[in-house]
Amino acid sequence: MRSYIGTHEALNTTEFEELALGFDDLPADSDTDAFQELFRGPLRPESRAERAARLDVAREMLAELREAGESGDEVAAWDALYADALTRTVPLLRVAAHSAGTFSGAGEAA
Repeated sequence: MRSYIGTHEALNTTEFEELALGFDDLPADSDTDAFQELFRGPLRPESRAERAARLDVAREMLAELREAGESGDEVAAWDALYADALTRTVPLLRVAAHSAGTFSGAGEAA
């Protein structure tokens, strides 16, 4: 199956994200995954303590990104918007597991 954004063919996931989201350069996959997991949450269940620690770090990083963005760092401002949007998403795997009754609920928002 081929994926096209406009007239451009995306050959891999990174190219698809770049074309779809308009990013010129994405960080290395591990950095992207870590950033997404920090704000969105992991694709696996997490304990209450892990979730609390992750959310504390995410809040601090989001505040720093917003501050840098307000100081004129355009990349930080865009990262803050992206991070904020990630905090309002629920990974599809978590939703599917919850719907099937196999999810423990440890990583689910209260």
